[in-house]
Amino acid sequence: MRGMESRDAPARPTVLASAPEELTRQRLRRLGEGIGKVVYASEHWVVRRERSPSEIAALIIIWRLLRKLAHVLPGGERLLQRPSRRIRLLRLIVQALVLVLPRGLWYTTHIGAMWRLYRERGERGERLARSRLQGTGLLPEEITFPPTRVQVGGWLGWLTVSQAVERVEATLHARLAELAAAGRFDDLERWLNRLLEFRQSGWRRGLFSLDAHLKNFGVCGDRIVLIDTGGLTDRWSEIESRLEWEEDVAEPHVRLGLGPLLASRPDIAERFDARWRAAVSRDGVRRHWPE
Repeated sequence: MRGMESRDAPARPTVLASAPEELTRQRLRRLGEGIGKVVYASEHWVVRRERSPSEIAALIIIWRLLRKLAHVLPGGERLLQRPSRRIRLLRLIVQALVLVLPRGLWYTTHIGAMWRLYRERGERGERLARSRLQGTGLLPEEITFPPTRVQVGGWLGWLTVSQAVERVEATLHARLAELAAAGRFDDLERWLNRLLEFRQSGWRRGLFSLDAHLKNFGVCGDRIVLIDTGGLTDRWSEIESRLEWEEDVAEPHVRLGLGPLLASRPDIAERFDARWRAAVSRDGVRRHWPE
């Protein structure tokens, strides 16, 4: 099977004459951050600030170091799981060093290669999502409007934006944690089944996510949506490589961060692992992949 380009015209976001009032009448709260962006939110909408290349390079360096040293650093595992002010301070320090070095120097290192890979996958994933997922309900709703200056929490204090996306109620991981804490394990298992159905919906459109962790999916009502499109691919060589890696994962629920949530329900963990292994396999994906 070969990666294929969509022949359909991409669906367009809703175009508004002006930004929603809630984006301009108050300071937007810093909601979260990733390697490539920082996101801010009002009650119903999320806007983002794209990071500069030096910021991304600095964060790649920090995460690589933390992964190597997490077992010896106090609170190292916690730093990997939840970005903090300490990470932001480290990023400023490392970014200053990156800026001092000629770009051509670090660009030729392994860090530069990772930065290029991240950028290329991000651009490709966004393009694929717009052409094949926009308007399907698998992505949050997106709106565009004339460039508008909004107030945001944190450094800079303001941002000029021209688009926003629907704010999800919670990440899928957070929703599952809430259900586990409340002892609502039947509902938790239903959401796990929805996750597999969601992934299969993407496969039927010729798309596969290489970055399918639970914090990359959001909950809107009774549906799951993809929050970050950076891991999307339609290249079967990449998909096969990922599926080959998946075959060696003994307990998929543990890799997805569900170990603590399902510790008291090994029966649910066992059922989910069996369904995951059957679905996220070469035969499982091929059954849904378009001809």
